[in-house]
Amino acid sequence: MNTETTSTDTMSTDTMNTETLAQTPVAALQPADEAELAALIAEAAASGTALEIIGGGSKRGIGKPVAASQRLSSAALTGITLYEPGALTLVAKAGTPLATIEAALLAENQRLPFEPMDYRPLLGSAGTEPTLGGMVAANVCGPRRIQAGACRDSLIGVRFVNGRGACIKSGGRVMKNVTGYDLVKLMAGSYGTLGVLSEASFKLLPRPESVETLILHGLDEAAAVAVLCEALGSPFDVTGAAHLPGETPRTLIRVEGFADSTAYRAGQLRDRLAHHAHAEIASDADSNAALWRSVRDVEPFAGQSGAVWRLSLKPTDGPKVVAQIRTKREAQALYDWGGGLVWLLTSDLEDAGAEQIRAAAAQVGGDASLIRASEPLRMRVPTFPPQAPMIAKLTAGLRAQFDPAGILNPGRMG
Repeated sequence: MNTETTSTDTMSTDTMNTETLAQTPVAALQPADEAELAALIAEAAASGTALEIIGGGSKRGIGKPVAASQRLSSAALTGITLYEPGALTLVAKAGTPLATIEAALLAENQRLPFEPMDYRPLLGSAGTEPTLGGMVAANVCGPRRIQAGACRDSLIGVRFVNGRGACIKSGGRVMKNVTGYDLVKLMAGSYGTLGVLSEASFKLLPRPESVETLILHGLDEAAAVAVLCEALGSPFDVTGAAHLPGETPRTLIRVEGFADSTAYRAGQLRDRLAHHAHAEIASDADSNAALWRSVRDVEPFAGQSGAVWRLSLKPTDGPKVVAQIRTKREAQALYDWGGGLVWLLTSDLEDAGAEQIRAAAAQVGGDASLIRASEPLRMRVPTFPPQAPMIAKLTAGLRAQFDPAGILNPGRMG
């Protein structure tokens, strides 16, 4: 359940336009509160009306275009309903812009632990605003996942409306075990196919006093991943480990915390790793923020045409898999999570390398998702890797229970 470029395939313009229009809802619904949201979904379920579920719309380019006659937006469900800085807890409605959340947390010197990615640069959806609900629905995270986990790991409560129009609450203000389905975790990464979020609760972390990044220049991909793995295996509490492509590639290792501690740890890492390549330490707060935003949002691929793949692999397998893919097609690679996450930019000719890329990832127990592609390509190539038969059966069973009429984002994850 977890997890727009110019088309270059041979599909005719008429066919492309027909498909695009077929996937574009003709009506937009914006419920003002959870009760109205439930009523609208219940009405849609009774009539069999399929709904495209969106928040700000910044991630509509991920997954198959939804075949729906109406669009349902949570954009009017806004506002922080509870914020207790002393308890490191925040509750907000699903349509609340992420920028609003981050501004409130900044004022109290706090942050969301998982460093959520902004997909707008990569997908070219700059005119839309990421929302809290969209972040949860896609289980969005960033470079700090290696330390703090993903969105689902900081999510402690949800309210949502299922495909029957029933309001459901799960979790609360503190972490606790539940019986039956862990609905909090289940909603993260479901892309609106099990229910429409109305509210979410999070645990928070203090913002660090200091951030320092060790930058090593000119390493090839295999050497860079080896260095990142060495840094992650050190006792210096690394919170970011990435490798950026370019004429002079940069290998980045981040430490955060109190100023004296980060200076010491960054220095120790430099002394330990400097024999691999020329190394320097970036200490300026603004420069560090821009550097890790580039990693988080995959900015090196933002202005380039082509398809973008997201590969989840064992870190040491990343360079090998990329090298295997490059035997048959050109590809640029950006490595995050110490090499465990590989962003791959390829040509979108034919199937954008789907068969080869997925086979190469599967050989080492990994998987590959097609994150950015033209709409005709998204219609033909599954976005997410195929599920094992038992997992597919469980997935279908969950959807049948939560959305028996199949009206919520039908086909989005197909």
